[in-house]
Amino acid sequence: MSVRKRNWTTPTGVGKSAWVVDYFDMNSKRRLKTFAKKKDADTFAATAKVEVREGVHVADSASATVEAAGKLWLASASAAGLERATVMDYERHLRIHIVPFLGSTKLSSLSIAKVRAFEDDLRAASRSPAMLKKVLVSLGTLVSDAQERGLVGRNVVRDIKGRRGSGEKRQEKRQKGRLKIGVDIPTREEVKALLVPLAGRWRPLILTATFCGLRASELRGLRWQDVDPEKREIRVHQRADRFNDIGRPKSISGERTVPAPPMVINALREWKLACPKKDTGKTDGDGEKIMVLDLVFPNGTGKVEQLNNILRRGLHPAWVAAGVAVDSGEVDKNGKPVLAPKYTGMHALRHFYASWCINRRADGGLELPPKMVQERLGHSSIMMTMDVYGHLFPRGDDGDEMAEAERAFLA
Repeated sequence: MSVRKRNWTTPTGVGKSAWVVDYFDMNSKRRLKTFAKKKDADTFAATAKVEVREGVHVADSASATVEAAGKLWLASASAAGLERATVMDYERHLRIHIVPFLGSTKLSSLSIAKVRAFEDDLRAASRSPAMLKKVLVSLGTLVSDAQERGLVGRNVVRDIKGRRGSGEKRQEKRQKGRLKIGVDIPTREEVKALLVPLAGRWRPLILTATFCGLRASELRGLRWQDVDPEKREIRVHQRADRFNDIGRPKSISGERTVPAPPMVINALREWKLACPKKDTGKTDGDGEKIMVLDLVFPNGTGKVEQLNNILRRGLHPAWVAAGVAVDSGEVDKNGKPVLAPKYTGMHALRHFYASWCINRRADGGLELPPKMVQERLGHSSIMMTMDVYGHLFPRGDDGDEMAEAERAFLA
């Protein structure tokens, strides 16, 4: 590898000069890279020498732009069988957030400084902190895919994440704040009030969400064959995404078996008698359609129910009828305030289930250890469970412990 000065004269007779780095890459192919300043050429030569020795160097001419690599990344995601919703999110991140700022940038020239500038550009363009985080994850995955293809030797996005470490995570957690009972998590009294107006098709669904902790997607994809009334168990083996497509849970931990209390089992037994059946598209010997029980909480035709319908027709009216509501700021045609549910999403019921699993038996809870709570919720790691719900776990009586330690110390 050498650094040399090149001099030449333009057709107009003007003298020009530049510094050229002349080297061979990992495949013994000769490469030339030109710089205006010698210090820049020396810096590149030193870096390239190490990268060639470690087998990670990619020349600019062998690299690709972020936009071109992004197209290959999306094709890989589709070919790998990722969920349609996930691929659509990737495509949206690339088209709306990444390409407008970095699309023409060569992957080989992507540096930590450029990624930090990209973050600043997104903030200046009014991207939310949550969206910024998602886009950076997508960019890191894009570069990782390009790295595997030999289009770039280093994933600078992952390097940034590694350098930031746990300090930024702690800061993010402080800013987000802990889940609060009565704000993010329904209280026991609120849930007891919710049970009173529940009726019809929504009663078994909301009871299952509240006392079994299933995610909305898992409830929408739950099958009758996965409900065992004798063992009082519900097995989670599939879910329905936002496009109503049925698939496996997102992680292996999502596949689990959870116990169901008698109230839930009894409600499901009653509901099974009225549950809409699914048309198999086949007919029997008399020409009658063959209908089968498939999903536990389907729509009127036995197909996957929309989440919006569950909220708008089932959960929200139930919260309002239970008196767990707030003033929406609007008025009806008679000038009376229009009430809105205090808790708007299905996930609030899952939060309650987690708190119910954690609370002391004396307080009406199950008092389960953290590992069992993780398994019931289907979290991928115990760390996730503790990050979200760790502050809810009961602690010993610190006052009594301090008094006992003091007596022992002074004895």
